[in-house]
Amino acid sequence: MKKTLYRLLYFLVYGFWYVMSLMPLCVLYILSDALYLLVGRLVRYRHRVIWGNLKSSFPEKSDRELLDIERGFYHWFCDYLVETIKLMTMSRRQLMKRMTFTGMEEINQVLSEGQSVAIYLGHLGNWEWITSMPYWAPEALCCQLYHPLENEYFDRLFKFVRERQGALCIPMQESLRKIIQFAREGKPLAVGYISDQSPFWWSIHHWVSFLNHDTPVLTGAERIVKHTRQVFVYGDVTRVSRGHYNCEMRVMNRETKGIPDYEITDLYFQELEKSIRRQPEIYLWSHNRWKRTRERFNEHFEEVDGKVRLRQGKEMIW
Repeated sequence: MKKTLYRLLYFLVYGFWYVMSLMPLCVLYILSDALYLLVGRLVRYRHRVIWGNLKSSFPEKSDRELLDIERGFYHWFCDYLVETIKLMTMSRRQLMKRMTFTGMEEINQVLSEGQSVAIYLGHLGNWEWITSMPYWAPEALCCQLYHPLENEYFDRLFKFVRERQGALCIPMQESLRKIIQFAREGKPLAVGYISDQSPFWWSIHHWVSFLNHDTPVLTGAERIVKHTRQVFVYGDVTRVSRGHYNCEMRVMNRETKGIPDYEITDLYFQELEKSIRRQPEIYLWSHNRWKRTRERFNEHFEEVDGKVRLRQGKEMIW
């Protein structure tokens, strides 16, 4: 019964999403403006989290400046939602006009030499539209790591939308095996890693200074990159104008195998912070990114032989 209900809901959501995506972006942006009034002015979606993140990230800014950033965030976030809806039916021509990539000459040269590239990205701009990268790197197999949704039907729906442009979605738990498999088949890969999520307690092995916070970070991407000798690339996303983004591809290091542990991760967060400070309103401030602190980690957990475990007598915290 539950499976039938989920299946019915899937078809309803798919149909609604498809019909909405057929609307021109100019119409969808009118809907976005209306949504902003609801989400940003009436409901004030996750205001406490957003304001707390902004206040602690930019202590040098006045409340007036922070309020401008928050309002800009709500405007961008509503645009992001309708842009993602539009992605279901956007044409190649429209996407290549609205989501551009610079620095691809060097990236395509690296790929033509048989090397794979690791493209580090953040929740900045419209990361869903970056799935159009196969149009700009036609000789490579473009992949993106993702966390599958618990609901298999909705996971299938989002996977369909993200793979429409030819980019392959790889479940996080299968990432290393799949990347090694493709490498053995002689396929140069362009792998996208969105690595600014907050890790679970038992996945914390490293901390960085990021936006005025002592921040626990994911390091699994770095281990994959070094193990498979992928070229380290940072994708610097900017919002050029409403509905237009650019991702500048910058090669940070071509030889990654012998890089000291966490150097790639540290450099990624330094670059990401520069990008955020340039256009703070297009970053995903609604995520409670700093809910896990080093003090609580040290109180409840310890790392033994490279694995995080609960301290004796402590109960699991979330």
